[in-house]
Amino acid sequence: MPERPNIILRKGNYKNKNVIRIEFPFNVQINDVLRKNTTATWSKSLGCWFIWEEDFDLHFFFETFRDTAFVDYSSLKILSKPNITEKIRRDYSHRKNIQLPKGYLELLKQKRYSENTIKTYSAYFKDFIHYFNEVELDKIDSEEINAYILSLIKEWNISFSEQNQRINSIKFYYELLRGKKKEYFKLRRPLKKVSLPKVLSKEEIRQLLLNTENLKHRCILSLLYSAGLRRNELLNLKPTDIISNRKQIRISQSKGKKDRYTLLSEPLLYDLRIYFKEYRPSIWLFEGNQPGKQYSPASISRILDKAATKAGIRRRVTPHMLRHSFATHLLEQGTDLRFIQELLGHSSSKTTEIYTHVSNKNLGQIKNPLDDIYNNST
Repeated sequence: MPERPNIILRKGNYKNKNVIRIEFPFNVQINDVLRKNTTATWSKSLGCWFIWEEDFDLHFFFETFRDTAFVDYSSLKILSKPNITEKIRRDYSHRKNIQLPKGYLELLKQKRYSENTIKTYSAYFKDFIHYFNEVELDKIDSEEINAYILSLIKEWNISFSEQNQRINSIKFYYELLRGKKKEYFKLRRPLKKVSLPKVLSKEEIRQLLLNTENLKHRCILSLLYSAGLRRNELLNLKPTDIISNRKQIRISQSKGKKDRYTLLSEPLLYDLRIYFKEYRPSIWLFEGNQPGKQYSPASISRILDKAATKAGIRRRVTPHMLRHSFATHLLEQGTDLRFIQELLGHSSSKTTEIYTHVSNKNLGQIKNPLDDIYNNST
């Protein structure tokens, strides 16, 4: 059996931002895993792949390459955040020997949970079983479970997201599989972090597109913005989803297993027709170098990063910022929140209402008291 290649992780700097350098001798398999499973970007100037430090999760990276390569993260130990190096010390060997309760996996599949969710719930519930290995599951009460979650926070410094996912995996067993009442297992969830979406101005969007000369790349960025698409939604589009006569785009089985329709811009439709004649995609609307193979998520990040640099936008721009900008600009031009909710595919109006906090529509009408102070002093 051939020896696995080495990947060395180091701290670096790119465009005045901290990055994690991913260094290894050329290897097709590693390149493929990076493209498909991470947000890594290739840099000619650095001579290696890299991930923005704020997006880097060492534990996820280590697990992704567990069967592909040896990951040397020793140079990150001193410089990394404490919780990153702590995560790598977790021992998950027990998962191989633990059987999930009868019906747990089957119910996850029956309810059509995504593959990622099934994998996550299964792993986290095996950890739960391992922790309470001397206790029958049906005899564990909510206080003991809360104490278990608290121990994970203290010992492993788990994130808000992981805390919620672990609670969900436990509640899935007791409430959905075992049929216990929700009130019975009152598990304490973390306070929800409220982060306002980051948006671009219309002028910044215009500059992004003007500085994207490649037709295919321009169509990708235009679609993300003008249709308010999630990156995965764009990647899953097929040519038949473009309904030109109704100026609509059909989004099939998106987040929450829902279908919806969103807007199709007239100028974009013109570009898409030229693009289709030139590239002739066979299955997906946007394909990679191989016919029939989906365009990679990392490639979208790279073309957006390149366009933002050319446009002179100094802050980091992500694909999801284009979706946020679409919603904010619709709100500012007077579109009803209910329609924006439908276009974005939000289940709750509360999710859509967050854009009222970043819109300039109302803030721009408020007179700043400092203006009067300066005016009266002159």
